[in-house]
Amino acid sequence: QVQLAESGGGLVQPGGSLRLSCVASGSIGRINAMSWYRQAPGNERELVAIITSGGSANYLDSVKGRFAISRDNAKNTVYLQMNGLKPEDTGLYYCNADVTTISVFRKAYWGQGTQVTVSS
Repeated sequence: QVQLAESGGGLVQPGGSLRLSCVASGSIGRINAMSWYRQAPGNERELVAIITSGGSANYLDSVKGRFAISRDNAKNTVYLQMNGLKPEDTGLYYCNADVTTISVFRKAYWGQGTQVTVSS
């Protein structure tokens, strides 16, 4: 079994910054892509950023130039640096990891979510 633990969310003023972290643990053989999603009240969950095992990243258009995803493979950790935060960035942020377990079973795992609130 694999668990993801997110941290780093909180309340920040517009223009502020936060760094989210997500640590994967458990029966991990290999972590493939890692990603961040978010969901605001009344909206669908959307992909914010994704990073492959090789370090290639893609972003939601509205966060390009403001957010940066990175990973530390040795620590099974993915980060999301969020700068220039806007009220519309508010939402529950979820970590997702595409994991091949030690039993060679591949599936996606989700964290519990961490709340990001951008408000004055």
